[in-house]
Amino acid sequence: MRIAIIGGGISGLVSAYRLSKDHKITIYEKSAEIGGLLSSYHRKAYSIERYYHHFFSGDRAFLHLLDELNLSDTILWLKGSTGTYQNGTIYPLTTPLEILLYPHLSIFEKFRLALFTKKVKHFDLSHLDTISAEKFLTEQLGEKIYRSFFRPLLNSKFGQNAEKISAAWLVSRVAIRSDRSLGGERLGYLERGFSSFIESLSNTITGYGGEIRINTPVTSIQKAGGEWYINDEPFDAVIATIAPGLLKKTGLDIPDIPYQGAACLTMGLVRPVTQGIYWINLYDDAPYGAVIGHTCFAPRAWYGEDIVYLASYYTGTPPTDLKERMIEDFQRKFSVRSDEILWAEMTRDPYAGPLYLAGYKEQMNMISVPGLVLAGMFSEENYPERSIEGSVRAGLRAAEEIVRMEKNPEVT
Repeated sequence: MRIAIIGGGISGLVSAYRLSKDHKITIYEKSAEIGGLLSSYHRKAYSIERYYHHFFSGDRAFLHLLDELNLSDTILWLKGSTGTYQNGTIYPLTTPLEILLYPHLSIFEKFRLALFTKKVKHFDLSHLDTISAEKFLTEQLGEKIYRSFFRPLLNSKFGQNAEKISAAWLVSRVAIRSDRSLGGERLGYLERGFSSFIESLSNTITGYGGEIRINTPVTSIQKAGGEWYINDEPFDAVIATIAPGLLKKTGLDIPDIPYQGAACLTMGLVRPVTQGIYWINLYDDAPYGAVIGHTCFAPRAWYGEDIVYLASYYTGTPPTDLKERMIEDFQRKFSVRSDEILWAEMTRDPYAGPLYLAGYKEQMNMISVPGLVLAGMFSEENYPERSIEGSVRAGLRAAEEIVRMEKNPEVT
């Protein structure tokens, strides 16, 4: 079969990887590099992801795929520390002692928080989908715990939409991050980054004769005479992994779903500035919601400098001077001189991920186009939280659907 795959992100690459041995694959990727949100900057001495990433010990599909690609020996299990920036001070919140010493909650409030994290895996996510995280947490824990402890997390991930996010997302987020010891969260990373994973997928696809067309956006999708036409080129089947809003622009009649944009600033610094903490959510006002000290997580020796991300999420159009505003604010808050910043690059994506607003699941289940296989961040595999694992599983499911279609053409 001639199969077109729209989008060269994780789901698109994984489905192509599964199908390329027995089918003629063509991947359409609008950007200059494949990998989607997992693509990298390629510096002179190293590669570093454009957006911060890690994975979890329970990511079975991803870990199995790494094993298939002979990359299992590059897995590192590292400790992820967390903290918050409030009133000009960084508060570490990784260990029980650090949480106990956190001055913005009383002992009673900390006890309530501990009980909540113990029972979080037992909540019914289907019920919580229609409730905002703000309402749910305020009822469960009180206004002060919500504002002081959880609101910075929601701000860091959803910016101006923080108050509208579903409780299902929040509970899932807390539950998945419970793989921790007294010293911090156990997170996975690949030796020297994820570029080896993307390269291995790409080499396998092209090795079987698949074609990857970068800088090639899809402008039209039509079905005629039993064939699909992508940019007027005929195919037997199509897998679309890009956002439904982008698919609508090609002429498809497809329900839309809310997405948000991301602007991620990556910097090389001469010294560490996050006090050894990997992830800091900001409580104070800033043009970004989180500071991610990558080299407080991955070994600094790989890079020869300290790597920091500033993460900002938005809807609509971000300010044209956002990069400058982020750097200026970061320098002021973290006491960084201009000559201590070795380089700074910003990547923006207006369709960086779904907005898990209250009621999201019902909208997600409406996304379909007869005869077209859909997979991506909007898929069920990425509900109620998008991840590398979810995108891998979405790509594998899409490939399985194509195989079923080939065996039973009448089902299309």
